[in-house]
Amino acid sequence: MRQITEIDDPRLVKALAHPLRVQLLRLLQDRVASPSELAAELGARISNVSYHIRALERLGVLELVETKPRRGAVEHYFRARGKLRISDEAWEQVPGIVKTAMVAATLEQITRYVHTAAAVDGFDNAHAHLSRRPMVLDQDGFAELARALREFLEQVAKIETESADRLAAGDHRDQEISSGLVMMLFEAPPATVGIPTDAATQKGERRADDRPARRHR
Repeated sequence: MRQITEIDDPRLVKALAHPLRVQLLRLLQDRVASPSELAAELGARISNVSYHIRALERLGVLELVETKPRRGAVEHYFRARGKLRISDEAWEQVPGIVKTAMVAATLEQITRYVHTAAAVDGFDNAHAHLSRRPMVLDQDGFAELARALREFLEQVAKIETESADRLAAGDHRDQEISSGLVMMLFEAPPATVGIPTDAATQKGERRADDRPARRHR
């Protein structure tokens, strides 16, 4: 079965809209894991996780990697069949309620991912970057920026492949850096609306402002 790298069928996108399925698929894009491991990590019932894992496997976006005997049973280990992106054409045809579910699940995972990285000093690397850039664009500018981000993602994939080749050729595992990249482009509320005050701000703690993008050091 060929590797799936792009989802271009809106029916498949709808099938992936369940929040738990989105979480499972994103976790399994980064590693191999069993339903019991994923259930423990997500705090979900193993029966629910197993059900959705089987559904994702039938959809062709997960594959069974290996099985291991454990405690008188057989544990199954899965991974995603490549890093997936949803095509713009398929996304446009997806119902709004499905988009909302997928965005919510993705944002929840991003929040957990970034907070975990910050907790282990993941932003201390001299080349780490953290910025927020409010802008006012016209339709052409928004589309142009979207194209620039897609081109950048292609460059990211090329850099990742070249890094993997260098690590494999030199066996320099001590130079391996587990890295994360999050990109977003969205229609934001007008500046006059303001940003909701969170609990930390209510306690007088400092929050990010609207300064231009800068490197986090």
